[in-house]
Amino acid sequence: MGFGSYDESEQQEQTVDEDDEGESVNVHEHDHQGEVSIEDADSEELIDQLQTIKENEEEDAEE
Repeated sequence: MGFGSYDESEQQEQTVDEDDEGESVNVHEHDHQGEVSIEDADSEELIDQLQTIKENEEEDAEE
């Protein structure tokens, strides 16, 4: 056998288990809503925006 050789019988007998649950990916798990604007904002405004975002996340987690 040379480099890259394989057993052809292994390639022909592949099976796919379509009943696997729990392995799926939720593509909407980390969807985000809203907007953030930081143009011409000072530190105080940015901290206030961050606090508002955190409060909204906590409210969403409680629902």
